[in-house]
Amino acid sequence: MARLVENPDLAFRLARAIISDIALYNPEKVVEGIKNDSIFTLMTDELDEGRQHFFSRVSPDMENREHMYERAIVDVMIKQAGKIESSIW
Repeated sequence: MARLVENPDLAFRLARAIISDIALYNPEKVVEGIKNDSIFTLMTDELDEGRQHFFSRVSPDMENREHMYERAIVDVMIKQAGKIESSIW
């Protein structure tokens, strides 16, 4: 079994990579979710699966582990979708 990530910088990089993959493989859902302000509802399954993967790889003792994953969603998926026309902007 692989060692769990204990370095916060590496953990945040992992979270960003997971979210990047989710966005890459679900571009239509990202666009629809941003346009309709329903991104979290529309992508619940994908984001939950990514969260489970992240938690399985990062030490449970790491402070702010949940916050890191949520921040990665905003930094990677939401900010990069800023060009999509939406009432949320």
